[in-house]
Amino acid sequence: MKSKILVLLLILSLAGNAYFIMFQQPQVPGEGDIQEMQARINSLEKENDALEAKVIQNNQSLQSYASQIEFYREKVFELESQTGACPSGVEGFASLQAPAVFQRIETEQSGPFVRESVSEEGTLINISAEIQPGKGRVLVQTTPLMGVIFQDAANTAVFVAQKRTGVPLSGSDTIFSITAEETIPGVDGSSAGALMTLLTISALNGTDLNQSITLTGTIDNEGNVGPIGGVLEKAQAAEAGGKTLFLLPRENSELVTYRLVKKEYGGFTVIERVPEVLDAEEYIEENVGIDVEYVDTIDDVLEYEM
Repeated sequence: MKSKILVLLLILSLAGNAYFIMFQQPQVPGEGDIQEMQARINSLEKENDALEAKVIQNNQSLQSYASQIEFYREKVFELESQTGACPSGVEGFASLQAPAVFQRIETEQSGPFVRESVSEEGTLINISAEIQPGKGRVLVQTTPLMGVIFQDAANTAVFVAQKRTGVPLSGSDTIFSITAEETIPGVDGSSAGALMTLLTISALNGTDLNQSITLTGTIDNEGNVGPIGGVLEKAQAAEAGGKTLFLLPRENSELVTYRLVKKEYGGFTVIERVPEVLDAEEYIEENVGIDVEYVDTIDDVLEYEM
């Protein structure tokens, strides 16, 4: 009887040891695993370089299109001047703070590998629109020099403002100035399209803007306000800057957040990021502390600002 018990205990001991070896001992990556990881890193770096090249190419295309627009504006001005149909130049000025998101890249050395972590932060930048007699040009200047793309959005903003007010600007220059306390790399200017449209309309109408309100959103030729990225970071920047109302494109009404969930797999603890879709207005008002209203068009924006 004792021998059977000893045999049973021996079997249980062997089974326990086998389980410990198979599931509890951390697996040390071998040379092949490291090479595979390095190959994957090299592949991702090549993909990143290709994407950066594509972005540069797209930026150059935008610059080319903007130059063509300026060329044809000059032609229109010359023709109108020759025929005496050029409208007299108008003057106006308006300014407002705009929320923006920029990327901060931090590098960390871990053995033979270099790890880059990218975080997004929100900030407020100052944007103004000045209209003065000129040749129908749309100009953008940034101080200090920033990695921003505003020209295409600026042209669309001026086009929509002319349609909305009925005031032609072929005899005037519109100058958008973007200033910030420090250099801000990689800010996408298209998300300021709706705000630049508002500034131009305000400058043309001579109305004052409510400085406690800010907004974000793209603009198209029909005056529709489109979606943007970095909603939460922009809301946080607006609240930190003392704004009380944040106008947000309705297409950004759904906000995706991530909840950390711990799961056990054979003795290992794995933390998964589970996405959750929430209403942006409710989440921002509760967690950031700034009022949010959705807008669809530039007319919706004007209801709050004018």
